[in-house]
Amino acid sequence: MKLIKTIIKLQIPAGAANPAPPVGPALGQHGINIAQFCQQFNEATKEMTGNIIPAEITIYQDRTFEFKLKTSPVSDLLRKAAGIEKGSGDPLKNKAGKVTKAQIHEIAEKKMVDLNANDIEAAEKIIEGSARSMGIEIIE
Repeated sequence: MKLIKTIIKLQIPAGAANPAPPVGPALGQHGINIAQFCQQFNEATKEMTGNIIPAEITIYQDRTFEFKLKTSPVSDLLRKAAGIEKGSGDPLKNKAGKVTKAQIHEIAEKKMVDLNANDIEAAEKIIEGSARSMGIEIIE
């Protein structure tokens, strides 16, 4: 079994990893082959272009690595569902957009594997909380 040196978590646009920051400096300081990581990440995410994909990169003592891909962040999925560029700077006063309960349910199903929730209803509540904090209104 290999000894783990560190675990790095990065959020990278799908199919667009390159040696520029944040990828290069984060991996370079641990002696990882950055071009090899970028090539493998882009290959694994080429079908998801347009999404931000979190990657958990495990770096071993012998300078090898492996990575796990997670589902897109809730904020990214909510932005796309509401059709907005970004969330509201003042969510209490200014609403940025609207999403339906059906869209919340769909996002909850997608994110279920990464959320700390026992059932789909709990997952929906987590997603609704994120929507409220972004200034996104939830309609029936």
